[in-house]
Amino acid sequence: MDFSLTEEQRAFQESVRRFAADHLAKDAVARAHDEGFPWAIAKLMAENGLFGIILAEEDGGQGGALMDAVLAAEAVAEVCPRSADVLQAGNFGAFRTLAEYATPEQKERWFAPLLAGEAICAVGMTEPEAGSALTDLRSTCTPDGNGYRLNGGKVFTSNSDDALVFLIYCRFGPGTEGIGSVILERGMEGFSMGEKRRYLNGETWRPLHFDNVFVPPGNVLLREGGFRRQIAGFNVERVGNSARSRAVGECAFRIAKEHAETRVQFGRRLMEFQGLQWKFAEMRVALDGARLLLYRAAANAGRGLPDPQEVAIAKYACNQAGWLAVNEAMQVMGGTGYSDDVLLEYCLRKSRGWMIAGGSLEMMRNRIAEGVFGRSFPQRPPKGG
Repeated sequence: MDFSLTEEQRAFQESVRRFAADHLAKDAVARAHDEGFPWAIAKLMAENGLFGIILAEEDGGQGGALMDAVLAAEAVAEVCPRSADVLQAGNFGAFRTLAEYATPEQKERWFAPLLAGEAICAVGMTEPEAGSALTDLRSTCTPDGNGYRLNGGKVFTSNSDDALVFLIYCRFGPGTEGIGSVILERGMEGFSMGEKRRYLNGETWRPLHFDNVFVPPGNVLLREGGFRRQIAGFNVERVGNSARSRAVGECAFRIAKEHAETRVQFGRRLMEFQGLQWKFAEMRVALDGARLLLYRAAANAGRGLPDPQEVAIAKYACNQAGWLAVNEAMQVMGGTGYSDDVLLEYCLRKSRGWMIAGGSLEMMRNRIAEGVFGRSFPQRPPKGG
């Protein structure tokens, strides 16, 4: 078993690291505290071939593997966590789901601005009564002439303030098999947004409202029976979540290590104290172990979709390792790490959200247990119970 990257992968990783050092490092702290989407960074990434890494060349992408996108996400997040969100939007999440299931006409219509860094696509999944229980969603798409009418709403849609295109999970019929998805564009009649809300990490979102929005047939991505395929595509989003979560922990580790090597207390540098040495040892083990699980999920996927069980294990491990690293790094740095003029406090706020977004740690545990026992464990009470 070879645990080393290929020569081509190492060269690509190093090129992205140079890009991050040259273009992203200087303003990383300021960028972290700017609630607006970093469009200038999106354009720069697009110009440097960092969008559409795993998109087929015939669709305008780079034709790479999932592992390539992971390496890029890590290299950026270790230097500038906020810029890693930009790379995520151009490679994982909604973008990857569209790449997998969109028609040639849909790709031709929407991919050009997405790949150019001129637009982003947001995912509308969560509803007030459908969070982890996503199959309880109530947004409905009913036939109307040659199209459909969408009614309902979404919450916690990241990038909703800036997105041009929205991938909306909705219900065409009853049950899980009745769930599919449609593509909305900002400004469609009946599609409105509520007041701006703010996450702990400083990013914003708005509630989405659908009031009899007409959806032409060309805007339907997946009809009834599409839910499982969408979730299979969403596992790529979870890989991106995992890569950034672990890499932000790596960023925090580096900042704290530099602090421990130079900060003097009681006449000794901090790294001389065994209590802090052990913290760094624990962080290193957790981050390295999580990386192996992440790389397994990405490498085994190749240019296809990753295994759900491997993704669940990787996300759980990366979320935990990332949080451990930023939390312990902040303890090492004390008040300096707690201050917003150091990137570490943003890493902490950022890391906490990934333990919820993309499937909570509890849901990942459930998924892992299902793989262990080879059967599903429904969370709903038995019928008639």
